[in-house]
Amino acid sequence: MTRTKVSTVVLDAHDAHQLADFYVRLLGYEVRADEPHWVLVGPTDGDGVSLAFETEPEYVPPVWPTRRPGDQQMMLHLDIEVDDLERETARAVAAGATLADYQPQDDVRVLLDPSGHPFCLWTQTGQ
Repeated sequence: MTRTKVSTVVLDAHDAHQLADFYVRLLGYEVRADEPHWVLVGPTDGDGVSLAFETEPEYVPPVWPTRRPGDQQMMLHLDIEVDDLERETARAVAAGATLADYQPQDDVRVLLDPSGHPFCLWTQTGQ
């Protein structure tokens, strides 16, 4: 079998550049490609999964947690491991994220990026 790997996750947004800027600040990534309606960002060392953002004028943010039939459901979310959950949650909020009202676990913080995509900050708990 030939080698395969996930290289990039693409997220739609009303404004690809605004969302790319947020993730550059949050993750310390760098911009690798920048087009009028599409931006690619990735780790500065080139190792790891990149994120791309595409402007979609009809983008509808997901609802977290989904409560009613017909709500736009979350299709995927990013899990971001951190060493200090409290500090990194505050940093994410300062960068433009919103803390979700519903928090399902003590060792995870669900946040919404500026386009409304849920993402999770989590930390190892020694279990």
